Amino acid sequence: MSLGFLGIQIGFALQNGNASRILQTFGADVEHLSLFWLAAPLTGMIVQPIIGYYSDRTWTKMGRRRPFFLTGAILTSLALVLMPNAAVLTTVLPPLMIGAGMLMIMDASINVTMEPFRALVADNLPNSQRSKGFSIQTFLIGIGAVAGSWLPYILAEFLGASKIAEKGHVPENVIFSFYIGATVLILTIMWTVIRTREYSPDELSSFSSEKETSEKALKGLASIISDFKNMPKAMKQLGLVQFFSWFALFSMWVFTTPAVAEHIYGIKQGDSSSTSFADAANWIGVLFGIYNAVSAIYALALPVLAKRYGQQKTHAISLVCGGVSLMSVFFISNAYFLILPMVGIGMAWGSILSMPYAILSASLPARKMGVYMGIFNFFITFPQIINGLLGGYMVKYIFGGQAIYALVLAGAFLLFAAIAVLKVKTN
Repeated sequence: MSLGFLGIQIGFALQNGNASRILQTFGADVEHLSLFWLAAPLTGMIVQPIIGYYSDRTWTKMGRRRPFFLTGAILTSLALVLMPNAAVLTTVLPPLMIGAGMLMIMDASINVTMEPFRALVADNLPNSQRSKGFSIQTFLIGIGAVAGSWLPYILAEFLGASKIAEKGHVPENVIFSFYIGATVLILTIMWTVIRTREYSPDELSSFSSEKETSEKALKGLASIISDFKNMPKAMKQLGLVQFFSWFALFSMWVFTTPAVAEHIYGIKQGDSSSTSFADAANWIGVLFGIYNAVSAIYALALPVLAKRYGQQKTHAISLVCGGVSLMSVFFISNAYFLILPMVGIGMAWGSILSMPYAILSASLPARKMGVYMGIFNFFITFPQIINGLLGGYMVKYIFGGQAIYALVLAGAFLLFAAIAVLKVKTN
């Protein structure tokens, strides 16, 4: 049932590890990278609630979730194939514009695919099995992230694919990685579509012991706005935690490649076609794979740690490990030593993906679990949008064009998040 998520995460990891590199290859300045990356949070904010709403209310011969993530998978695969080849479409539009467009299409398609997948697990499993079901999904997410992050490095170093290309073109190892990602995505999604059944709305209703209550006064958008205004206090407090956390993550995804290339490899700003830049970018993919692998393993330990130390303290400790690790990159001069901070970053990432939701669920009414989880997504997308609008200009005008300071700031924000989570009250 969750195998398709492995394919989705391979595509997502390829995007995270290579989008900045591709956009720089097509001529994007480092201070503008965060603006291009706005596509992810903007599409997530818009698409996920809409897809969640309609997948709840749509029933076809294929079911209600599977048509959505199959459609999303097809669109994502097309974007994966087209994005690194934007340079060949220059007769139509500038390559940078095409690359940015493919990034937006890919983000929207991934969001179309992911939202119904999470709901599918909840639909098909009783409460007693959901923890195990989501743990398997998290593990597959980790495996997919590692595979997607390492593909360019493996193809270049072990399979002979070229890691450099003419100016304005993407290297072979990146292009082939995107082709492989698109193929695996389609195959794993098709496995889930063919091998998984869905319960009809009537069957799902018969499984539920909770009777539906109708709210005649407020419906649709008005109901969501009302719920937003009346969100539990713990959710508001967690909103601050999420703001600091996701502001930091966005900075890491956008600026790690230029930061490492300039600060550790000694590459001049604006160089995106040299062998050294290719080596730096490929190594970033490996590092991102390491932190995702750590997060998958660490996620299995989080329930034990939370039981012993409490959810808030466990999340705070994880965030501190991530914050200190990001800040430590400034003091590292050997690229191989960057493996060490990836351990702490992986701990923070694993906790960010799970602990806020575990803390939040205790404060939410069961009848409105879905709508509040959807609203909670705004606390993920909003800080990324703020960072996208301001991050690049901070690097240019405050940090003198040195992207390494964006990582230091990201580390500080994770420490702020750790302080904030200790103040969350769930009672």
